[in-house]
Amino acid sequence: MSFQWPEMLWLLAALPALVAAYVLVLRKKKKHAVRYSSLSLVRQAMGASQTWRRHVPPLLMLIAIVTMIVAIARPSALVTLPSQYETVMLAMDVSGSMRATDVEPNRLVAAQNAAKAFIADQPDSVKIGIVAFAGTATVAQAPTRNKEDLIAAIDRFQLQRATAIGSAIIVSLATLFPDGGYDVSSFSYDRVKKPPPADFKPAPPGSYNSAVIILLTDGQRTAGPDTLQAARLAADRGVRIYTVGVGTPQGAVVGIEGWSMHVRLDEETLKAVADLTRGEYFYAGNAVDLKKIYKTLNSRFVMESKKTEIGAFFTAAAGVLVLLSALLSLAWFNRVL
Repeated sequence: MSFQWPEMLWLLAALPALVAAYVLVLRKKKKHAVRYSSLSLVRQAMGASQTWRRHVPPLLMLIAIVTMIVAIARPSALVTLPSQYETVMLAMDVSGSMRATDVEPNRLVAAQNAAKAFIADQPDSVKIGIVAFAGTATVAQAPTRNKEDLIAAIDRFQLQRATAIGSAIIVSLATLFPDGGYDVSSFSYDRVKKPPPADFKPAPPGSYNSAVIILLTDGQRTAGPDTLQAARLAADRGVRIYTVGVGTPQGAVVGIEGWSMHVRLDEETLKAVADLTRGEYFYAGNAVDLKKIYKTLNSRFVMESKKTEIGAFFTAAAGVLVLLSALLSLAWFNRVL
């Protein structure tokens, strides 16, 4: 547990003074007490229970003060709560290398099957959009809750040449933020041509809770805008990107329709994309791993662990302690403290 205002914990230094004041009040009461001829009769009349009972309400009040001071310091903790994601963008690689059979029956079919299972497990309240990318990126299916339309869009994938990972991220952002000015034509191969609007204020990375992007690819960028530049655009919007790598990090020669090409999974870049956007990178070496990854992502989106301020719980506890202290004092001594 951490505190957003830890300096407020210095208020706890006043507790010894409160305890000392309580002891002082008790001593003054003893001095002004009525003197009886036999103190033993008084003790017998009061009983042993009255001795400890009179300290219980003040003790509860002291604990309530401590709890309230902790609440003022705004404590935060990692709490598992239902996810607030309303839209999930699936950006899926359909470059020619996805025909490779190192992931049975091939990379594309394995990715399609895993994506379909992921879609089937999503709650009906979540919209899912699909972006297919190779040398360019296009919206295969606008965000929708209709799972039949989503599956049909995945089945329509057609393999193409090249891999534009940055374009996939930008098209996903353009789908999530239609008025954000995200246009792939505004970006060159290696840099951003169009500056952000003057009134745009970047959000903290990972702070946008309404949407998330899942990026699946089996290669490295060979076309389109720089991948990390595009990832920074997502980070400025607070959108998390979860990256899934399918393929061989060492590289391999894949033969397709009479021509061959060398493909390599750029894990370093995919990890950097995930780090920049506060997402996570996953490596899928086979179809089983790929399905497990999508199941893991599904569980992350249904229940999400995140750092949350929990001061309200301490405030509620302090209120209960104050009320209990007053009720006990009223029941035992016919007065409130």
